[in-house]
Amino acid sequence: MKCAKWPAIVAGTAGLFMIWLPLSLQAQLVLSFAVLGFMFIAMSRPDNTSMRLATFVFAGILALRYAYWRTTETLPSFSEPLNFIPGIILYAAEMYCLLMLAVSFFMLADPLRRQAPKIAERQDLPTVDVFIPTYNEDPELLAGTLAAAKSMIYPADKLTVYLLDDGGTEAKRNQKDQEKALAALRRHEQLKALCDAMGVIYSTRAQNDHAKAGNLNEGLKVSKGDLVVVFDADHAPVRTFLQETVGYFLEDDKLFLVQTPHNFLNPDPLEKNLRTFKSMPSENEMFYSVLQRGLDKWNASFFCGSAAVLSRKALVTTNGFAGQSITEDCETALALHCNGWRSIYVEKPLIAGLQPETLVSFIGQRVRWCQGMLQILLLNRPFMARGLTMPQRVAYAGINMFWLFPLSRMTFMFAPLLYIFFSLEIYESNVYEFISYAATYMVASMALQSYMFGRVRWPWVSELYEYVQSVMLFGAIFSVIRNPRKPTFNVTAKGQTLDKSGLSPIARPYIAIFLVLLAATIYAGWRYFTEPLAGDLLLIVATWNTINLGLAGAALGVVAERRELRRNQRLPVKRRALMHKDGKVYTAVILDASTGGIGLRFDGASPVIDAATGTAGTIELRRNGRIMKFDVVARSHRVQDETEVFGFAYAERSPEVFMAIADLMFSDQGILQERMDRRQVSIGFFYGTWKFAMWSFSESLRCARYALGMIHEQAVASHPDAPITIRDRSRTAMPADLPEALPMFKEGQIYG
Repeated sequence: MKCAKWPAIVAGTAGLFMIWLPLSLQAQLVLSFAVLGFMFIAMSRPDNTSMRLATFVFAGILALRYAYWRTTETLPSFSEPLNFIPGIILYAAEMYCLLMLAVSFFMLADPLRRQAPKIAERQDLPTVDVFIPTYNEDPELLAGTLAAAKSMIYPADKLTVYLLDDGGTEAKRNQKDQEKALAALRRHEQLKALCDAMGVIYSTRAQNDHAKAGNLNEGLKVSKGDLVVVFDADHAPVRTFLQETVGYFLEDDKLFLVQTPHNFLNPDPLEKNLRTFKSMPSENEMFYSVLQRGLDKWNASFFCGSAAVLSRKALVTTNGFAGQSITEDCETALALHCNGWRSIYVEKPLIAGLQPETLVSFIGQRVRWCQGMLQILLLNRPFMARGLTMPQRVAYAGINMFWLFPLSRMTFMFAPLLYIFFSLEIYESNVYEFISYAATYMVASMALQSYMFGRVRWPWVSELYEYVQSVMLFGAIFSVIRNPRKPTFNVTAKGQTLDKSGLSPIARPYIAIFLVLLAATIYAGWRYFTEPLAGDLLLIVATWNTINLGLAGAALGVVAERRELRRNQRLPVKRRALMHKDGKVYTAVILDASTGGIGLRFDGASPVIDAATGTAGTIELRRNGRIMKFDVVARSHRVQDETEVFGFAYAERSPEVFMAIADLMFSDQGILQERMDRRQVSIGFFYGTWKFAMWSFSESLRCARYALGMIHEQAVASHPDAPITIRDRSRTAMPADLPEALPMFKEGQIYG
C-alpha cells in the first residue's frame, strides 16, 4: 500500500468508528461541523487521489450518521398507517438517494484521462466501415453527415461509408397504405441517388426488425471491415476522428470499444428556453466529462449508440448488436464486457450533433432511455451477470438504477404537502435534530456535488433536469416494470423549428404542480403565524416546500418554449477564403458556417454586396493544394465589432458543396474543444443559487404571459435553403416503376 494513501486510510478508520458511535445531540452537532471542516480541507486538493478518497469518506460519515438517525429516530409509528405508509415511501426514496451516492463515490474514485494513441504506420491500419443508420431524417441532414464521414483522414482504400436506411425497407415500400408506401419509395430512391453521387454504399433491408440494433446488424452482414464506426444520422465527425480512436485497437487485442463524447451544436429545451446554451455547461457534459471517465477506471465505460468505434471480431462473439432492450448500445456493451472484452473512453469532442429542441421530443428521447435502461436492469440483471468483475457489476447496476430517479424526485416534491394540508407527520423531528443530522448532511451533499461536478453542472440544475423529466417519466417507469418487454423503439425528432413562442403541449401538469406548491407555501405561512401549536416541523416542511416551489417555477420557463426559427446550426470557423465576383477576386475570412450558409467579412477592399437583391458570388477554399468552390447568394448584413459581416446562403447544395461544408465545419477539432471549455466554468454554490432563484421568479412570470397570450413577436423573413442538387441526371432519372404522380427528381434535384 502506498504511503500517499494514508489520508484516505485514516479517514476511513475514523469514519467506521464514528458512524455507529452513540452521541448526544450537542456532540452530534460538534461532530458534524468537525467532519464538515475536515471534508472542506480535503476538498482543497481535488487532483490528489488520496485527498479525493478522504473527501468521500468524510461525506460518507455524515451520510451514514444521517441514515442511522433517520432509521432509528424519525419514522412514524406502525400503529398509525396514515403516517407510516407515506413515511416509509419517503424513507425509501431517501435510502435510494444514499445508495446512488455510494455508487457515485465508487464510480468517481479515480477518473481516468487517456493519453492519445500512438500514430500507426499505414500498412498496420485496420479496415474501417462507417455505419450511419437512418429512419426518417431529411436527406440534407444525411448529406452533411455523409460528407463529414467521407472527409475523415484515413486511407481511402481502407475506409467505406454505409448509409443504413430503415425508412425505405421493402416492408415499408410495399405496405398497404399507398401514401406511406409512396413516401418510403420516394425516400428509397432519393437516398440511393444521394449515396451514389457521394461515393457511399446505400443499404436497406426487408423488414424493420429490432429497430436500430437490427439495422446495424444488417450492416454487419453487408460489410467486412475490421472495425465498425457508428454515427447517428445527425452526428457529423471531425476529420481527425479516426486518428484519435483507431490506434487504441492496435495496442489492445481484447478491446471492443472506443467511445467518445456526444457534443451538440444546438441547445436542448432547458438551454434554449432559459437562454443558457452559450454560458452554462450542457446537460450531457456531466456524464461525458466526469462519469464516463470514472467508469473507464473500472473497464465499464459503455457504448452510447454513436460516436464510437467497435471491433467486428468482438461483435461476432455476441452475434452482433443486442436488441432485447430499446437501448441497444448499453446492452451491447454489457454483453461484450461479460465476454471479457475491454472498453476505452476518450474525453475529446470529435463529433458535432443535434439534440431535441422541443420539450415533447426531449421527453420522448428520455422515455426511451429510461425504459431501455430499466429493461436491462430487469431482463439482463447486471448485478448478477456472469463474466463481470465486481466493479463492473456495481457500475452497470448503478447506471441502470439511476433511471429510477423520477420515483424519488416526485416523492420529495409532494411529501411536504401531506403535512401542510393534512397534518400527517411522516417525518418526526425538531429543528435542533434536523440541523445536527439532516442540514449538515445536505450541506455536505451540496458541497460534494460542486466538488465532483462544479465545472460541468451549475447548482440546482441537476435537480431541475430531473424534475422536468420526472413529471413525464413517472408513468413510463411503472409501464416497463409491469411488462419489461413492452416498450418499443421510437426515433427522436431533431432539427425542429418553432414559428411562434408558446406553451408546450405538455405544459399543463407542470403548471398545475406549481399552483399546488404555491398554494401550499401560502397556507403554510398562514398556519405558522395563526396556529399556536405550529412549531419546528412546520418550519422545516415549509422550507422544503419553498425549495420545491423554486424548482417548479424554473421548470415553467422550460415548458414556456421560445420560438426557434433557425433551421441550421452555426459553428464558428475563422477560415480564410477568396470570393470571386464580377471578374475580381477579394480576400475574406469565413467567421461561421452551417449547412445553410456562411458568415463572412472581407479583408481590405470589398465588393458591392446587396442583401436585398441577393448579390451572388463564388467562394474559393484551399486545402493542401486542393481547391473547392461553391456559389453563394447574399442574405443579410450587419455590423459586428465595427466590422461589416455578410451572411450568404449556398446557391445550390450539390454533393461537392456538402464536401466543402464538411471541410469548413469539421476540419478543426479545436473549435469543438474550445466551445466546451468556454462553458465548463464553475460559478460557485451561492452565486448559482442566486441565479437559480432569479430564474424561478422571472421564468414563472414569462410562463404566465405565454399562458395569457401576452406574446408580441415580430415576423421574421426567411428564405428556404437551396435544394440538394445532383448534376448527373443519368443517376437521378425517374425509375420506370415509379408512379408519375410522385414528384421526385425534377431537373436533377432531390427535394428533402
